[in-house]
Amino acid sequence: MFEATPDIAQQMKMLTQFNANGPNEVVNGIFLTHAHIGHYTGLMYLGKEAMDARETPVYVMPIMEDFLLTNGPWDQLVKRKNVQLHKMVEQVAIQLSDKISVTPIVVPHRDEYSETVGYHIKGPNKSALFIPDIDKWDKWDKNIIEEIQKVDFAFLDATFYSGKEINKRDIGEIPHPFVIESLEKFKGLTYMEKSKIVFIHFNHTHPLLNPESEESKFVLEQGFKIGRLNDVFKL
Repeated sequence: MFEATPDIAQQMKMLTQFNANGPNEVVNGIFLTHAHIGHYTGLMYLGKEAMDARETPVYVMPIMEDFLLTNGPWDQLVKRKNVQLHKMVEQVAIQLSDKISVTPIVVPHRDEYSETVGYHIKGPNKSALFIPDIDKWDKWDKNIIEEIQKVDFAFLDATFYSGKEINKRDIGEIPHPFVIESLEKFKGLTYMEKSKIVFIHFNHTHPLLNPESEESKFVLEQGFKIGRLNDVFKL
């Protein structure tokens, strides 16, 4: 599982049901991207007051590891062995099996409590880029176009469509690539390359949440995909 969102219980149930013959209702491991509430606070449901999990592997970067070890209630998860932290190194692959590997990639984001990473996920047949949070594509020391070209799927940050949906807040305090910015940046890609891109990570007032919105129709017409609940992409 990637991310430990506040909806982790439902998401974990959905994920483990894909392995109908498996005995576990807890995933075999969780990869965290960073310490913002939508991405790690679901860990609380692994604790004593909820499922009381036993040594669930949680893959973390060094600053994220330190954050969990030195702040409650997260440190209790480690002390009670609800989770077992596995420290990652940037650009060093975690080999989950002979056919599956996961490599963390540091990206620029609001790093108040931890660094932020995306992931390169390699399966037996295909690969994926997973970047749910980044400040802006141009702030990254990598070329997002080149990174997209290396993979079969690219699940990318689409937190805000244009910023209008949060017009009562200072967008400068919560930077993300607007969808309209990404559409402009990716417009030169071939149809095949565009079809790799799946926009994800929508705020609660995002127009792409509505499949019938003009914005959703426009994004699809340009050749891109929009992540929906229960989508399956085989690697």
